[in-house]
Amino acid sequence: MMSAHMNDALTLAGIMAQLSFLAIGGVAPILPEMQRQVVEVHHWMDAREFAALFALAQAAPGPNMLVTTLIGWRVAGLVGAVSATAGLCGPPCVLTYFTASLWQRFRHAPWRRLTQAGLVPVTCGLVMAAAVLIARSSVHSLGTALVVAASVLLQLTTKIHPLLLLAAAAGLGASGILG
Repeated sequence: MMSAHMNDALTLAGIMAQLSFLAIGGVAPILPEMQRQVVEVHHWMDAREFAALFALAQAAPGPNMLVTTLIGWRVAGLVGAVSATAGLCGPPCVLTYFTASLWQRFRHAPWRRLTQAGLVPVTCGLVMAAAVLIARSSVHSLGTALVVAASVLLQLTTKIHPLLLLAAAAGLGASGILG
């Protein structure tokens, strides 16, 4: 008989394996579906906790896929962290291994350039959907709405490093100003 944690870890690994093929350029494009699965479908956490894990993963040094490991840890401890990470990383690694030489062989083919050009707007759209999802999960008061709006405006109009904005928002949150 399988324990609940092991069952959740295997389910999470399966979810991450499916999503891994859409994680073009990182996990940002798959965040909306990842959030839907862990919050709405499986009820492993609420939207606020998901947003907090995402923020923690973004603040930590390393790849942006760390949110997957944190979600796995939250769902099923160490086994969950390992299975979620393996689920996200394993399938694309295997696919890349077997297709890299083929992709290189057709580097001048028109269909390859068209495929790459077509993936750019899709990826941008998925990243924007992820940003909206995280923003919606993070806004709980007028203060947090103002921080989100100011962050978006500053990112679009200046070259301020995102970590400075994150530090400023953390300072405002720690001071209690955001309510």
